[in-house]
Amino acid sequence: MSDYVIAPPPVAAVPVAGGGSFPVRRIFCVGRNYAEHAREMGGDPTREPPFFFAKPADAVVTGGADMPYPAATADLHFELELVVAIGTGGADIAEGDAQAHVWGYGVGLDMTRRDLQAQAKKAARPWDMAKGFDLSAPVGDLVPISATGVLTRGALELKVNGETRQSSDVSRMIWSVPETIAYLSGLVRLAPGDLIFTGTPEGVGAVGRGDRLEGRVADLPVLRTRIA
Repeated sequence: MSDYVIAPPPVAAVPVAGGGSFPVRRIFCVGRNYAEHAREMGGDPTREPPFFFAKPADAVVTGGADMPYPAATADLHFELELVVAIGTGGADIAEGDAQAHVWGYGVGLDMTRRDLQAQAKKAARPWDMAKGFDLSAPVGDLVPISATGVLTRGALELKVNGETRQSSDVSRMIWSVPETIAYLSGLVRLAPGDLIFTGTPEGVGAVGRGDRLEGRVADLPVLRTRIA
């Protein structure tokens, strides 16, 4: 007999290519990790320490499912990113040891209510409602690092209705994956099931109902979703 006073929520999970599911514990996102995106957002692309924001685990949208157009916005933006899945936890992880904590990789979209983010920035308030809303994190199938090897480069491309809107390379990150893991693990103890969205390149923009998004990073499974 359960001691819970209400039914516990289901475990959020992302499918794994070839079978199985990766349970999601937390989602951390790196802000402004590509120089040109930092510039287009009015930031300074110098190598300042990385900063992070979070999305709830159940924000994931998987299996090519539709993403509902969210409430309270008229300016929904896409941000294509390499996603790193953590398989082994730890705190104060050394940069040289960071790759050993990676379970695998995937393709993700950090969907953003840009108008709410702009209002929050202007008022020096948190971005939570701009970034961490329901179903704000479409993710493609994950692939274990044993199958991909360590990803230090690879093309990123996002198409909206067949038109390329973002195009860059993983190698252009300001902070590499090992550097990001090392820094983040000094702020929180990472745990198996954590996902890290590693930042987006330039070219972010708005989408509307009915738009179809297709994201590719290196040779990882393609991420597809439609704004419903």
